Amino acid sequence: MKFLIVDDDLINRKLLTALIKPFGACEIAINGKEAVDAVALSIKDNRPFEVIFLDIMMPEMNGHESLQQIRQLEQEAGVTLGQGAKVVMVTALGDSRNVLSAFNEGAEYYLVKPIQQKKLFELMEEMGYKAQEQA
Repeated sequence: MKFLIVDDDLINRKLLTALIKPFGACEIAINGKEAVDAVALSIKDNRPFEVIFLDIMMPEMNGHESLQQIRQLEQEAGVTLGQGAKVVMVTALGDSRNVLSAFNEGAEYYLVKPIQQKKLFELMEEMGYKAQEQA
């Protein structure tokens, strides 16, 4: 399984990477533009991400803008709606406007920071992912 963690904050990237690592391989991007580039490359290599954890407030390109571009890339590659990467918006913005906007743009899930391990693991289970045994 392949996950992409997109956040401009180093601490948040490290935390999410540590929490997601038992579920599969993690790649990181530090802003929305890097996320779009990573998704484009993964589609081109026919190794798309299964889940993208996407922060909303980032420099260069915010999470809403990058989500729109990611869904556009998937559409151009012939990926039908609902068959692309699952997108989890991860943000401190828990207001209804941002939540509704994220879902309207194609996000499937929404996590409010600070990330709690229990909530994240429940979400992973809801998506059908189980932590792999550590060797």
